[in-house]
Amino acid sequence: MQIHSSIPELRQALTRRGRVVFVPTMGNLHAGHIALMTEARTHGDTVVASIFVNRLQFGPDDDFDRYPRTLQDDCDKLSSAGVDLLFAPGEADLYPEPQQYYVEPPAIAHQLDGEFRPGHFRGVATVVLKLFNIVQPQAAIFGKKDYQQLMVLRNMTRQLALPIAIIGGETVRADDGLALSSRNAYLSAAERSEAPRLRRLLQRIGLAVETGETDFASLEREAADELDRHGWQTDYVAVRRQADLQAPDDSRERALVVLAASRLGSARLIDNLEINAGADR
Repeated sequence: MQIHSSIPELRQALTRRGRVVFVPTMGNLHAGHIALMTEARTHGDTVVASIFVNRLQFGPDDDFDRYPRTLQDDCDKLSSAGVDLLFAPGEADLYPEPQQYYVEPPAIAHQLDGEFRPGHFRGVATVVLKLFNIVQPQAAIFGKKDYQQLMVLRNMTRQLALPIAIIGGETVRADDGLALSSRNAYLSAAERSEAPRLRRLLQRIGLAVETGETDFASLEREAADELDRHGWQTDYVAVRRQADLQAPDDSRERALVVLAASRLGSARLIDNLEINAGADR
């Protein structure tokens, strides 16, 4: 596996590489990331990963400074997964001057996660567009665990007419259902035992909706209340349309997703579940 931190060197290394598939990450890789790398191999000739902890998407109360940096371990995992090139820039490589041009996402970026992390998706969209311009892939893969991020980037790519196919990778889970995340490392042993409750509540909502329940507000409220009774601090539980993450305005809509974000101890956990409400609705 080749490793580059310089933009010109990476571009030179990518000449005559066939169809390039790109997997951006912030490092501290786990099995969920590696599954994206494996998926990428099925969509092209050359797999490029990146590792960059992007300051622009962290708010003042976020964990930028303590976000785990594990570059050597990450390189070993990526090499074992068959990644061809790793782009691992420093801040001076990616932001050689203060970033004054930004991608401003639409209103949905200020809802759900965006409500609790102001400016987050602006930072995500800006760095991803910059990485796209550097790597110039034909396809890119993002995990479905960050469902709102996937939607924002998919719609950005379409509206800006970028020649890049955006592929959603399925969420990888522990045996008890907890979605794998770098932030799971912040959980204590007791919190780790409690954490799968989030997934179970999403499944309960999904079953209720699939069997005809249309009072989404009650389902959301009951789930948030149960989390909070068990020591969580819940930001949101929300049933939304898959296409645009807006609230359903018609009970007959079928392609839905339930999303949640809640803090357990010092770890903020997010998860989601796609729902097919059934053709008989």
